[in-house]
Amino acid sequence: RCCRRPAFNTAKSLVSKHVCQRAQNAAQDDVEIGTAYIDCAEDNTETQAISSLASKLNNESLTGISVPHTGLSTSKYYKLLWKTLDAQFDSVIIILDEIDLMNDDSVLMKLSRAEEAGKIDCSVGVIAISNKIQYVDKVNERVKSSFQHKELFFKPYDANQLRKIMFNREDAFQDGVLSEDVIPLSAAFAAQEHGDARKAIDILRHAGEVAYETGAEQVMEEHVRQAQQHAEKDRFRELVNGAPTQAKAALLALTELSVNSNDDAFLTSRVYDQYERICNHLDMDILSVRRFRDILKEQAFLGVVEIKKINKGSAGGIHLQNRLIEDPQVVRETILEDSRMQDWSPK
Repeated sequence: RCCRRPAFNTAKSLVSKHVCQRAQNAAQDDVEIGTAYIDCAEDNTETQAISSLASKLNNESLTGISVPHTGLSTSKYYKLLWKTLDAQFDSVIIILDEIDLMNDDSVLMKLSRAEEAGKIDCSVGVIAISNKIQYVDKVNERVKSSFQHKELFFKPYDANQLRKIMFNREDAFQDGVLSEDVIPLSAAFAAQEHGDARKAIDILRHAGEVAYETGAEQVMEEHVRQAQQHAEKDRFRELVNGAPTQAKAALLALTELSVNSNDDAFLTSRVYDQYERICNHLDMDILSVRRFRDILKEQAFLGVVEIKKINKGSAGGIHLQNRLIEDPQVVRETILEDSRMQDWSPK
């Protein structure tokens, strides 16, 4: 059992799937190993995750078990999953990608305790993937005890590694179309932030589009620089769109202060006051100040917010100031695309 953590787009999912495939290939003496991949961004409730697992692992022709996509209680889906596993496998490896997007820790708890609790004879291994540094720290103590995880950290790609990855994509362009400095510059831009391979490839793709739209015969350095700005906005929108509702409320609070003030940085206490107003208006639960600070720190790690410490002297003490990195209007538009947030009426 392991938990894989940052950086972004460093092939954590791909490596995990490869490990599962190697485990299946290495199985001997008629040992049956099953594998399943769950994207917790899509299946983010306990019922959705367990019904998907049961469906993906079930071979109805072998088990005689039918797993409906909807319509059953969570406990019944668990029972179907246990029956499915014992009917087919000696061991199973389950990948829970972006597990931090799950509503709670119940799935991790029940999967890691299934054999011990006598639910199944099949051994269960879980690979939990998260981009959030503090994910493991926030997991329930009972889950930590049963999961008994080992953490694996994936380091960001450096510029040299990104160049190698991108040279494999060079054949997407005709010979001679890319000038010599295009791939090194694209890799350098991506390496400066999170060492994100997907971002590096996006920059290269956008650079080609910019060159094509302007009628250029070659993709040049200036096209890469324009593409980097475009890719950064796309990345930002993706981060905000994928954020949990409470994180969007926190960002919206900072956004409203930024839009309606001449300042661009605000004390956490002031942002929290605005967050409370938004939650009351949208009939949302209000998190504690401590949890609210954690959300802002997570958004700072993701590159959405910048946090700086300021010293107000012996009387004032140390305070945190929060600033949006992207244009507040862009942030607001992106957040209000979420139907849950659309009832907010800025005042």
